[in-house]
Amino acid sequence: NAMGKTKENIDIKRFHEIKAQNLDLAVIGNCETAALVNSSGRILWSCWPYFDSNPLFSSLINQNEEGKSENGFWDIRIKGFSHAKQFYQRNTAILETHLFNKKADAVRIIDFMPRYKHYDRFFKELSIVRVVEPLQGTPIIQMRIRPTDNYGAESFEKIVSSNHILFQSSKNKYRLTTDLSPSQIADEHEFLLNKRVHFYLTNNVSVQGNLAEHCTQLLDRTNDYWQNFTRHLHVPINWQEEVIRATITLKLCTYEDTGAVLAALTTSIPESDKTVRNWDYRYCWLRDSFFTVTALNQMNITDTMENYLDFILHITEGYDSGDIQPLFGIHHETEIEEFFADSFSGMRGNKPVRVGNAAYSQIQNDSYGSIIMTMMQLFYDRRLMRMGDENLFKKLEAFGNQALKVWDKPDAGIWEYRGFKSVRTYSAVMCWTALDRLAKIAKLLKLEKREAYWREHADKIREEILEKSWNAEMGCFVESFGGTFLDASLLLLHEFNFIDPMDERYIKTVEKIGEKLKRGDFLFRYINEDDFGEPEAFFTICTFWYISALEAIGRRDEAIKLFERLMTKRNHVGLLSEDLDPKTDALWGNFPQTYSMVGIIKCAHLLSEKWSDYV
Repeated sequence: NAMGKTKENIDIKRFHEIKAQNLDLAVIGNCETAALVNSSGRILWSCWPYFDSNPLFSSLINQNEEGKSENGFWDIRIKGFSHAKQFYQRNTAILETHLFNKKADAVRIIDFMPRYKHYDRFFKELSIVRVVEPLQGTPIIQMRIRPTDNYGAESFEKIVSSNHILFQSSKNKYRLTTDLSPSQIADEHEFLLNKRVHFYLTNNVSVQGNLAEHCTQLLDRTNDYWQNFTRHLHVPINWQEEVIRATITLKLCTYEDTGAVLAALTTSIPESDKTVRNWDYRYCWLRDSFFTVTALNQMNITDTMENYLDFILHITEGYDSGDIQPLFGIHHETEIEEFFADSFSGMRGNKPVRVGNAAYSQIQNDSYGSIIMTMMQLFYDRRLMRMGDENLFKKLEAFGNQALKVWDKPDAGIWEYRGFKSVRTYSAVMCWTALDRLAKIAKLLKLEKREAYWREHADKIREEILEKSWNAEMGCFVESFGGTFLDASLLLLHEFNFIDPMDERYIKTVEKIGEKLKRGDFLFRYINEDDFGEPEAFFTICTFWYISALEAIGRRDEAIKLFERLMTKRNHVGLLSEDLDPKTDALWGNFPQTYSMVGIIKCAHLLSEKWSDYV
């Protein structure tokens, strides 16, 4: 009927609007760096040689308002393109993209970054391998590779040799080796694809021997690595594919050389359209990393956890007293100055594009709890190669002493307010966790006097936090002492064992957050004005926290339904960014957001049925 057709037309229009805006991106990587590939096989983001380096492919954040760009990408196009299909090869980080045209010709693209075990070490060469082959018909294709340097301010000169193209800038050289005509690729000519061809982009490394055999060997070994990685995961009975994909993605967001865990792989993807909330997330936040490592440990990935513990041990060695910074560079850098990369126009024209993050200099008092809770693994997890001892405990006490000093002092908080400070409830609770966990570690080590010391202080400040963060008029806990605002971090109070989830005060807080911060299905982190006005996008991890809180207070069925709805917002390969647009459900914010992928893992384990019910 007419009404049905109208609704159908509206739905189709909305679908195309969402597709036009969505972050339909997949990740390939090797724990050294990574690349983002869009749903039609265009590599449009990759920083070389490290995650936080200058981007070699940069078109993700150098676009006009329609999302178009003229350089900073590497794509493979089929003549007469009609549609594409993209997916990961099962249980791997190897990506397949199928391109189709109107004549039913088709091309298969296999993309990956090599990673495998070699002489008891991981081989993770700085390289991208692309294997392209005809899938059906007689496809005509064109390849365009247009890297950029110096944050988009410089292009590369192309020097063509007999079997490779050298891309050279004032500072860098990269080599693309191929078994096709390099001049044909350099000049971006169309050609008939009638055989399997290979492309091997490296940091000016030449290929010894046959290219096809080399790429095939790299592909086989990389496949074996990821299959073996997945085989050892501890998965729930339900939502296994979602959890496996989230876990592989988290692994790709770790920098193995130092153990750093990145908040995301990108910079300056805005939280919503036409906003200046554009941040650089290519660094290691103590807070985010705690959540990520906890999730990876739940998945039985102890090596990644141990690597991150080494990263924290490095910080511990250099700490004596005073404020600890909340984030570090992936090579332990302590200064991460923020500046604008003016050569970039931003994602869909959303400026500014930021490099660095000024939040490194902020006071965020929750960091002490994040450090000590992370380091507890060394005292309790018997699987680890190296266990914590009294000497490490004494070093951790320095963080506890600082937490004791600052638990009731103003800070920028979990949401990193840039313009104003207050005594944040979340920060105070995390300072309490620092003292509480020190007491537990002291008990484990049979240090009775230290246990009594930390327990006395922990119990005292817990009572003060409960009193000062409670707003009797509102009937709930609030974001700051004496405040009137709600924020979603209050949902985590039971996660840290600060309060029993069946405590009436916590239940009322969860209900009030659902009433005030939830719009439709999902949650804002807060709705009060901050440095940039009122937030315009759902903060995805907050909905995962709400799901966990619902389960904790006995509303399990509601939690499962909400989790399943949130799973439908993942992109075509199962990934999530930081934010969701309330109007279109499009993904916004830095990508992939480790917070969001952690939410998938933790909630799936929490809500899944038991294996014993099936096997």
